[in-house]
Amino acid sequence: MNSQIFALKAELLKSKHSIIILISFIAFAIVPIMGGIFMLIMQDPQAMAHANLLNTKMEMLNLTADWNALFMILTQGMGIGGIMIFGFTASWIFGREYSDNTVKDLLSLPISKIAILNAKYIVYLLWGVALALVNLVLGIFIGSLIQLQGFNIDNMLFYLRDYIITTILTLLLGTPIAFFSMLGKGYLAPLGFIALTLVFSQIIASIGIGHYFPWSIPALFSGAGGEYKERLNAMSYLVLFMVSVLGYCITILYWKYTDHHN
Repeated sequence: MNSQIFALKAELLKSKHSIIILISFIAFAIVPIMGGIFMLIMQDPQAMAHANLLNTKMEMLNLTADWNALFMILTQGMGIGGIMIFGFTASWIFGREYSDNTVKDLLSLPISKIAILNAKYIVYLLWGVALALVNLVLGIFIGSLIQLQGFNIDNMLFYLRDYIITTILTLLLGTPIAFFSMLGKGYLAPLGFIALTLVFSQIIASIGIGHYFPWSIPALFSGAGGEYKERLNAMSYLVLFMVSVLGYCITILYWKYTDHHN
């Protein structure tokens, strides 16, 4: 336990002053900011008349300028953008040791390899939860600032539940990113993997089987796929969970048994 705490403190210290953390929060904040802008435009009939694409999109989703719409945008932003942002943070946490040529120094510490890896996963989870919380608070602040209507506690709890579940589903998909960071010994391989999953998630979802493709499931659950959310079933979540566990296990095995000095 002491070695795990020491490893966690070391990972937190390495991340504390990194500019990457600030960049990730700024990048993710685009979702609530754009959501607020959309709500402002929708509140202005004249502006809405000139925003043809936005008008069409809102009519398709049957959205109005209220709290329900803002929470829906936040949740869908998590399901889609979270794959990219969480994947980026995972690739940095697990790939930086190779890019900075510090992996040998890290492995020379009197701490078990498993404790080091678990510390990285804990930092990844804490980082992801912090991103989700900040975006939620920022969205609520923006909604209050522009005086959105239609606040209902029951609806808010419903959308908050969806937001939390979407966050969890998205976070679980970070374990394969860790593996590709180590396999590729840096950032390039995991970022390429993220790009591929985003492309395939769109293609596979469009042909109607996205509910069995792990990287499509968070977006579908968030409601980004419309009626396709209804296709999600127990097997969908089981597949995502199994991919997450498999990603963790192969990362542990690779980290423990591979010669990292080459």
